[in-house]
Amino acid sequence: MTEIDSLQEILGVAFKDVSHLQQALVHRSYLNENPDFSLESNERLEFLGDALLGFVVAEKLYRGFPEFQEGDLTKLRSALVRTETLARVARSLNLGEYLYFGKGEEGSGGRHRQRNLACVLEAVIGAVLVDRGFGVAKKFVLRILSDELEQATEEKLKKDPKSRLQEVMQAEQQLTPLYQTIDTTGPDHERVFTVEVLGGDTLLGRGSGRSKQAAEQEAARAALEKLRGEEDLV
Repeated sequence: MTEIDSLQEILGVAFKDVSHLQQALVHRSYLNENPDFSLESNERLEFLGDALLGFVVAEKLYRGFPEFQEGDLTKLRSALVRTETLARVARSLNLGEYLYFGKGEEGSGGRHRQRNLACVLEAVIGAVLVDRGFGVAKKFVLRILSDELEQATEEKLKKDPKSRLQEVMQAEQQLTPLYQTIDTTGPDHERVFTVEVLGGDTLLGRGSGRSKQAAEQEAARAALEKLRGEEDLV
């Protein structure tokens, strides 16, 4: 088995034209020392992979977490596509071992540098898109990021009372929490909103805040405390 065959097996993708995958592994430093090499650097594929990665992650979060606001979705996406995350995924696929480097980059530890690892992962994603099309590339992205996606969303749910309450209510009662604003006080520049959250016809909690979203979070927090208290009594 050749190195490129081994890598295809690791990636779980059979390329129609393996030169696409090979190009994804070519760091510009290699071409500086080997100008007659038949392939160009991986930078164009990296550009394409970066764009696809951002879209696939954004769509997954949008469809999977309808309760998350735009700011929450943006933070989650950023956590999933940042250099540290991509480098960690690249290491899990052993991509650093397959990179074509110049001697200088190789000698300075380039094979283990986070930036290089993140870039080669994006280039590989771009190569899958070019070679196998959008459907295969999308499945590839979701598969290699599945563990990171699960961890990031679990951390978000723990920090976000609204998301956590929805998860609990749907799991235990097959209900979706309903939020309603029951009072607004104060002048325009210092509004205070009071919100109640209901589970069916049952009042679960009440909260106040300087915005509706903040009040909803407080109401959800109160509801979670109430539900925990009821569990303790059982």
